[in-house]
This record gives sequence, structure tokens and C-alpha cells, in this order.
Amino acid sequence: MAAAPSSLGEQISEELKCSICLELFTRPKVLSCQHTFCHDCLVRLAGWKTTFQCPNCHQQVELPPQGVAGLPDNHLVTSLCERLQNQATLSGETREEPQSGNRCSFHPTEVLRMYCKQCQMPVCEQCIEAAHDGHRTTTIKKAAQEKISTVQALINEGRNILESYCSFLRNLGEKERRLNEKKQQTDNDIIQSYYALLAEAEENHRKDLAKIQTERDRVLADVNELSAACDQAEQEMQEGGVDFLSQETILTEVVGRYRGKAAPTPVQTQPAVFQPTDTPVLTLGHILGLVTVPESVSSSPSQAASTVPNSTQEGHHRPETFAREGLGTDTLDITSLTFPPIPAASASINDELLQVFSGKNKKKRTRRKALTTSNIATEGTGYHPDNQRQDGFQPADNPELALGHATVQSLSSKPMIAPRPRNIAARGTGHHPGNQMQGNHRPLQNVTFGGLGSGTGQFNSPHGVIVSDKEVFVADCENYRIQVFTLQGTFVRQFPTVVSGDEEMYPHDVAMGGEGNPWVVGNTESAEFAVQYTKQGRVWRILNLQKTGRHRGVAVDTRRNHILITQITGDEENLNGEVLVFRPDGTLVRTVGQELGMVYPQYITVDGEGNILASDWSNHCVYMYNEDGQFMFWFGGEGSGEGQLLNPQGICTDGEGNIIMADCGNSRVEMFDKTGRFLKHIATDLEKPWAVAMATQGQAMVTDTVRHKVSIFPTI
Repeated sequence: MAAAPSSLGEQISEELKCSICLELFTRPKVLSCQHTFCHDCLVRLAGWKTTFQCPNCHQQVELPPQGVAGLPDNHLVTSLCERLQNQATLSGETREEPQSGNRCSFHPTEVLRMYCKQCQMPVCEQCIEAAHDGHRTTTIKKAAQEKISTVQALINEGRNILESYCSFLRNLGEKERRLNEKKQQTDNDIIQSYYALLAEAEENHRKDLAKIQTERDRVLADVNELSAACDQAEQEMQEGGVDFLSQETILTEVVGRYRGKAAPTPVQTQPAVFQPTDTPVLTLGHILGLVTVPESVSSSPSQAASTVPNSTQEGHHRPETFAREGLGTDTLDITSLTFPPIPAASASINDELLQVFSGKNKKKRTRRKALTTSNIATEGTGYHPDNQRQDGFQPADNPELALGHATVQSLSSKPMIAPRPRNIAARGTGHHPGNQMQGNHRPLQNVTFGGLGSGTGQFNSPHGVIVSDKEVFVADCENYRIQVFTLQGTFVRQFPTVVSGDEEMYPHDVAMGGEGNPWVVGNTESAEFAVQYTKQGRVWRILNLQKTGRHRGVAVDTRRNHILITQITGDEENLNGEVLVFRPDGTLVRTVGQELGMVYPQYITVDGEGNILASDWSNHCVYMYNEDGQFMFWFGGEGSGEGQLLNPQGICTDGEGNIIMADCGNSRVEMFDKTGRFLKHIATDLEKPWAVAMATQGQAMVTDTVRHKVSIFPTI
């Protein structure tokens, strides 16, 4: 029977363990979300912050002015923990020998040796002769034996009741776990469907732009010919030379050809307009499309240009009332459609010239002739079919969460006159058949682009990466340049990482300044710098750094407008790592990490709360400091198990504060929560993941210095 209390204690103790330290609660504190944790665990979790997320439900918790000590105590949990500890103490005591507690309270010198059946209490010999004279008595041992069965029955009944309570508590815990998992799954499904709608709108937009571009090319060819003939005739007429006499024949032929030419055919476009639905269930609404454009184009180029509308007419109609003229209604159930990955149109490329730099001589390089946008081509390896999600959200079949459907309509229109088109060719940016969603599933795609080379869209040892304004900036180290791509891997532009004149710099890492101008750290043959460029690649600021001959990382604290740069000094046997914090004018604000044994900090990032995180390649861990540079904690450790790291490189955080790591030595990308607890593997099939960056839509950008490529992975 001795095992019963221990078994019960084990059951209860499981419900009385802190989910942070996994030990019995000590000084339990209750958060506003009603979850309970140890006082000391909360102190370590909160650190210097005034707000933090609950580890169980991720709800934001605001600390009182007194900090963790000001949180309310959980008195019930405290009492239960004390009882459990007392029970464990009592179970180890022995009651074989008579002790001081076995003496009579009325006659302290006498030992309780008999039991009065009438009064139901133990008595001594003097009690029998006095107050209990004439009462029926028996020995203590015999009385105990008579009561064993009754007491044991009560104990068993009590244990059964306690077991039912423990079972209820376990069920509550399991229900809470399932509830949290369901909430997370619902969030992921909603986000996934949101991305699917964005992808559909992007695809429609790309097709519309392609139609307009095709029509523009056709019309502008005619405009150029007719304009050239008129300009030539006008010039000859003003000069009054002999050549003027032949212009009548030329103009008669050209004008006559266009006089009888049919007007341009209408251009039908399908712009997407989002319309939330008025239904009692949770929905994401419909995508509707409606556009009208000019009915005709004047034969005069000037008049035609004046007819370009400033905006389209957007209709907010119910899908069932949406009709295409003469064609009926086109209603598309988005849950039954599949969409390929969409290379974004290079709409941000304007008509100014782009400089393209290439070559393999690292000390002296020649620059190719500047190219217009009509000559720009993009390269890449397209999209990989691997690692696609097989489970998905089916909103149209869910009675509680529906996406509705997409309805599009195009009305007859005439082409719009615009400047000369740009012929931008895209090579290798198409999608593979394996990228298509299975059934109704609409997962985010893994995208890989690049490859070894010096052409546009190719890399030679890509290092740092950052995302800004839906553009991906990649430090193409051995090609001395920064290349810019869309989130789908389409090349946009590039600029050389020069310091002054023709002095070229190997870019190690890139970070985005608060004004949208990138900071790049790197080295030339003789010095090391941090250079801020404009978005077009012009040098704006230069910070001279100590020559160390080692890799540097850079990050920007946009809240304080500080530039943070890693630095490694010393010889191979005695390396010292630190983080330098500068103002944009080059003033050193502070140095972080010197006193904590940091050896080889490779990359650095600043999270949404201003905390500084640095990956240490040599110590196989990540150090975390608060915004003032005070050490908070470290996590990782050498190894290949979950939560362990091997020569970590790039580091960044997402909108939830989760930490994404390029675990270079283990050829994988990992996700940890903001406390350093391992969450999951994002990618495990890389060669040498080097740097990482997060996009606002949840994609992780990863450079690979062996494959010379950039991969984009969804993190949800």
C-alpha cells in the first residue's frame, strides 16, 4: 500500500510543474492570461523588458512597475505544492519506536498504551484509573488492527476521488493543448489562403500588363514610322532643298497606308478588386474584376494620348449579378484552381539606363557598356518542386470559414498610348510542373534562383541578404556588387560595391537603413569599410573600419538610427569578437559583447524590441543582448540535435520575434522562439546556408555559397 501515495504524488506533480523549468512551482506567479510560472523563470524570461509573450499562449503580458515581483501570487498552487512536499516528507518518516508524540497530554510522564473504546481515544494507565474508570479498553495495537479496514476503505475512496480530479486536470491540459494547436492551424490556414488570394491577384495583374505591353509594342511601331515620315518631310520643307520634292511621294505612301488601316483592336484586362462578403460566417471575401477603357483611339497620336484614362472604374457588385457582356458570368471557385509561381513584373524599372558590371579579375575589372532596359535579361533556376505541403485549407468546403470566389469581367476597350515599351526577357524564371498545388491545396512555393556566374541574376559566393519594399538585396561577394530581385526571384537591377572611384569592395553583408538606403560592409585589397548607398547604387556615406581580415556582419537599429557591425580581432589562437554600435556619422556609441567570451560573431540582427542577436561561428551559439547592450542569455551549443548549432552564420527575426538561423555546419535553416527554444526545421537540404532574411509575408531568404544560389522558403 505504500506505493499509492507516491503514485498520487507523481500524478499531481505533473499538473504542478512549471512549463519553463519543468520543475515543481517555486513562488508561483499568475500572468494576466491566467497561466502560472515560477517567479525566477519569469525573471529570466522577461529580462529587462516591461512586456513579453506568455510561453504557453503567446499573449502579450505587461509587467507592473514592480516587475515580476508585482505579479499576483497563485496561492492555490502554492498550497498544493506545499502539501505535496509535506506528503513526500511524511512518507519517509518511521513510526516504529514510541516517540514524544505518543505520551499522554494529561499525564506527560505516561505513555499511551491503551485505547478507550467508549471515548474512542488512546489513554494511559492513570487515565484508566481516573476519567475512564469502568470503560471498555483494549491495546493500542489491537485497536489499530480493528480500524485498518475502515480507514483503508476511506483512503481508497479518497484516492479514487483524487484520481478523478487528476484525470479531469489531465483532460483540461489536453484540451488546452488541442485548442492551442487548432488556433495555430486556423491562423496558418487563414494566412495560407490570404497568400493564395494575393497570388491570384498578382497573376491576373501580370497577364493584364502583358496584354497592355503587347498592344503598346504594336501601336508604337506604327507611331514611330508615321512620326518619322512626318518629321522628315517637315525638316526637308523648312530647309527648302531638292530632297523636299520627293517627300510628297513618300508621305502619300505612308499616310495612305495608315489612312485605310483598321483601328486598333480592343484590349481586355481583368483587374482584381477585393470585396468582403456580408455573411454571418467568417470569410475573406471575393475577388471581383471590372474595368472600362476608352471606346476608340483617334488617328492622331496627340489625340490618342489624351484619351488615356486616369483610373479604372471599379465595381463592387455581388458575384451573382456580375455578367460579361454577351458572355454570361464567369465565376471561378478559387479552391478548385491551381496557380503557378508568379515572377513579378519589373514594373519598378523605369527608362533610365542601368549599369551592368561583370568580369572575373578581382583587382582590376572592366565594365560593360551601359544597357537600356530593353536589353536586360534575368536568369535563374526557376522553382523547386520539393518540400511542398500536402495538407491544406479548403475554405469552400468549410461551413465556418469560407473564402468565397473570384469573379472577373472585362468590357470592350481600346489600347492606351504610352511611351516606347521595354523588352525585358526572362530566362529560366518559369515554374516546374511539380510546383502546382495538389487538389485544392494552395501552399507557398519554394523558390531557388541564381547559379555560378557573373551575368545578371547569377552569383559568385552570395553572402548577405536583406528584404526591403518587396525587393531582395543580395551581396554578390566575388562579383563586387549588390543584386536586387523581386520576392519571386526576378532580377530587377544591380550596382557595384565601389568605395571611391574604381576601388571595388567585396561585400560581406547588407542591411537596410531607416530611409531605405542599404548599408554594406566589406573589404578592398587594403582596407575595410561600411558604405551606405542610395537605392540606385550611389555612394552616400563611408565609415572606415579597422582592418581585421575577417568577415563582418551589419544590422541597423532603425528605432535609434544605429548601425551595428561585427568585428573579430586577435590571432588564430586568441580571437576576440565584439559588436560595434555607430551613429550614421561614424561616432562610436558603444561596444557590445567583449566581456562575455564572444569569439567569432559572423552575423547580427536587431529584433522588433531592439534586442541585439549575434551568431558566434566558433562557439556554435547565439548571444542575445538588450537594446542597451546588456547580456540577456545565449542558446544553441555544438551539435546536430534539435536546438543545437554547428558554425551558425546568418540570423534574423520574424514579426512574431521568432529567430531564424542559418545553421551552416548542419546544412539547414532553423527556427527558435524569442527565448531560444527550438521550434522547427525550415529547410534541411542545403549545401552551405550562409545568410538569412525575412520578408513581410513570411518567406525566409537564404543564400548558399556552395551552390551560388538564393532560396526562398515559407516559414509557416
